[in-house]
Amino acid sequence: MKLMPQTLLFYTTLLCVSLVAAETPTLRIGDLPALPMPLTNNAVTTVSVGDDQYVVSFNGLGSTKSHADTLDTTFVFNSRTELWRQGKAVPGGVGRLASVAESIGELAYVFGGYTVAADGTEVSTPWSHSFNPVTEEFSTRKDMPIPVDDAVAVPYKNRFIYLVSGWHDLGNVNLVQRYDTSEDSWAQATPIPGSAVFGHAGGIVGNQVVYCDGVSVKINRDAAREFVANSECYIGKIDERDSRRIDWRTIDYHPGAARYRMAAAGIEKKHGVLFIGGSTNPYNYDGIGYDGSPSNPSADLLFFDLRSLTWQSLRQSNEPTMDHRGLASFGSGWLTVGGMLEGQQVIDSATIYSF
Repeated sequence: MKLMPQTLLFYTTLLCVSLVAAETPTLRIGDLPALPMPLTNNAVTTVSVGDDQYVVSFNGLGSTKSHADTLDTTFVFNSRTELWRQGKAVPGGVGRLASVAESIGELAYVFGGYTVAADGTEVSTPWSHSFNPVTEEFSTRKDMPIPVDDAVAVPYKNRFIYLVSGWHDLGNVNLVQRYDTSEDSWAQATPIPGSAVFGHAGGIVGNQVVYCDGVSVKINRDAAREFVANSECYIGKIDERDSRRIDWRTIDYHPGAARYRMAAAGIEKKHGVLFIGGSTNPYNYDGIGYDGSPSNPSADLLFFDLRSLTWQSLRQSNEPTMDHRGLASFGSGWLTVGGMLEGQQVIDSATIYSF
């Protein structure tokens, strides 16, 4: 069975359930074919071209979770053929983690990420590329002014992509960097008001950006700095006349503890932002916490309603996952690609969530 428009309608009918009736709604789950290999910490986005959808995965980490298993791979899923295909390597000549990706028009864009050397040294990369999923060709775009990884990426007005906060080489930055896909140019937007973070998650609906959590740096008086979970959530309204200006404000915090590397996206039809997975114990790229304890994923999911400015906790029947770098649209659902299960097991699953 091919994932033609009628098949996407089948997925929608099979998986859809309303958020309105229940206090703790359940997300219905389906699956795409598995990835060609287990993969985590990969940047994911979807490009629509005519009636076809292309899910694109860039970079990431393989199943050994070692520095030697950082990847520069590109995988493309075509809804017409219902197949994953390995495309050309992401330019740069080196594997990397914690990239971000977004789509504008018929192109995917991939930004940054960090490299890992044998001695554990991590370096943020400045690279920006567009990718055509039909021709499977990359084009080099202007480098980020401040290279970041583990940022949040959101699209706006089918033209701009914002990179919110993130890690740069030796520390977090509070910057919001706006990329103009039409002009191939960068500008600095209003910085975030709270703690600079990495591994946070968020999405956009209209001109409203919501992001939460991640990891901030705690500075101690008589000890080395620490990486700690950051329990903050913010909403930012992009100025319609000057898209560099963002009115940032606090919002009520979500139920439960702070999470690290959730998958998240804005959902226009529900007028809110969906957050999936993540871990309450921040960790290094191998899934072992900064506190030395193995990290495991959180089971409950979260939805922030932009109309009421309230949170809902969601149930799901799937095994919880973590270590995501994006939540991609697919049909009328939302898709996680790869990630880690409990026990830091890297997976090849591509899972659709609909509600």
